[in-house]
Amino acid sequence: MKSQRNISEFILLGLSYDQNIQIFCFVLFLFCYVALLAGNLLILVSIRCSPLFHQPMYYFLSHLSTMDICYTSTVTPKLIADLLVERKTISYSNCMLQIFTMHFFGGTEIFILTAMAFDRYAAICKPLHYVIIMNRTRCHLLVLAAWAGAAVHAFPLFSTAISLPFCGPNEIDHFFCDIFPLLKVACTDTHITGVLVVAFSGMLSLVTFIVLFVSYGIILFTLRNLSAEGRRKALSTCCSHITVVILFFGPVIFIYLRPPTTFPEDKIFALFYTIISPMFNPLIYTLRNSEMKKAMRKFWSPSLFSKEVHS
Repeated sequence: MKSQRNISEFILLGLSYDQNIQIFCFVLFLFCYVALLAGNLLILVSIRCSPLFHQPMYYFLSHLSTMDICYTSTVTPKLIADLLVERKTISYSNCMLQIFTMHFFGGTEIFILTAMAFDRYAAICKPLHYVIIMNRTRCHLLVLAAWAGAAVHAFPLFSTAISLPFCGPNEIDHFFCDIFPLLKVACTDTHITGVLVVAFSGMLSLVTFIVLFVSYGIILFTLRNLSAEGRRKALSTCCSHITVVILFFGPVIFIYLRPPTTFPEDKIFALFYTIISPMFNPLIYTLRNSEMKKAMRKFWSPSLFSKEVHS
């Protein structure tokens, strides 16, 4: 623990040394972050202020939008600010906090996506028992389980990071603090620690992805028993969920399910699960969802919606 006090801050090497690229990235990521906040807040407010909030799928979607905002806000604001300065630093305490919040909110998002898959399975494969299976109490319990599971996932990683000794150098080849880049600058043998991180974090992502893949496979197989209209509606919803799962889990599995090392490509993949995927979630869930679009029009343009209904 004494060696940790030799370093009070870390230097983040960021995305690029080129000033022109940094300015371009600043404009791009500022736009992405504003679009992400606006899109997820739009979904959140539209669901909360409409009857859709009482439907399990939209109840989980509102929580997913909240997690998207919290998750990306642990990284993106600092990334945007760092693109305007030459020396990018983060204090030791903020670095540890960033590791915990990223894995906590990211873990919560993973488990909420799993709850959404269970909801779609119950709705399509057990339609007669859906109301009983997905009652409001069970929905609350699933969200609480997502938070609890995320805490169980995040605390060991946080404990691992905070127990690492650092005595120099203090340069992290990334645009935020994460466990693998920290292992590279720790003043100790981190091989076993790295394997434990892969076994814990990487396997969580892989197992969850397999569970989601199998669940949606069963759902798609069941669709053959539905009417054409039922298939169209169910496919529209499930395709949105599958797209979100692939965009999020693909980069996460690439980063964490491999030997504990870092590559230059890690920064690009990290951009996908920290900024790109949360930004596209509102578009994916609204453009293919007629109920969501109707709720948004009703809330934000009530006069226009009433004219459409009467016409």
